[in-house]
Amino acid sequence: MTEVLEDVDGVCGRLLLRREGDDFEVIANGVFLMDTRNGESERLLVSVAADMVPGKARMLIGGLGVGYSLRAALDHPGVGEVVVVEREPSVIAWNRNGPLRDVHGDALADERVTVVEADLVEWLAQTEERFDALCLDIDNGPLWTVTNGNASLYGPAGLVRLATRLRPGGVLAVWSAEASPAFTRRLKARFNEVRVLEVPVPQGEPDVVWLARL
Repeated sequence: MTEVLEDVDGVCGRLLLRREGDDFEVIANGVFLMDTRNGESERLLVSVAADMVPGKARMLIGGLGVGYSLRAALDHPGVGEVVVVEREPSVIAWNRNGPLRDVHGDALADERVTVVEADLVEWLAQTEERFDALCLDIDNGPLWTVTNGNASLYGPAGLVRLATRLRPGGVLAVWSAEASPAFTRRLKARFNEVRVLEVPVPQGEPDVVWLARL
């Protein structure tokens, strides 16, 4: 039985937090975004990126989700500081003090974490901060964005902007629910090293994680 715990007006439209048995789901405008059933590819997004940079990485996570990526970052010995950019105040609240808090062991309370409530595309255009790793999970992928404005992030100009926010040798990691050969080509045109990881899921096409190093 599915139970609606929260039904709110979000930045991207109508947001639902639902519970089905022991699991939680987040729905935006009727479109499934994320749940707590697995999270393997979301964890892989940050753990492999952290493996690719030396020392204690300063990491940006775009999109808080259900906190799986953040938890994986904090558990990785190579991560020293994490900045999370999330535009939905309700998603932050659900993770900080709500039902999702126990999913990731209250990761937002960790002193290494800074949460920025902002649209990632707008924030990147304004900030001068630089990171060792940028880990993006704000959409269902380059071909299936939550809002139209996010699409610019995956184009040539967006990749140039992302690259400017990386320190030398830094890594960009991008999560997707489906493959995109065109996005792979764009990454290869801008970055020196590009890896594409496919992560099997119980149903449908595998999730995809791109890793691109300057």
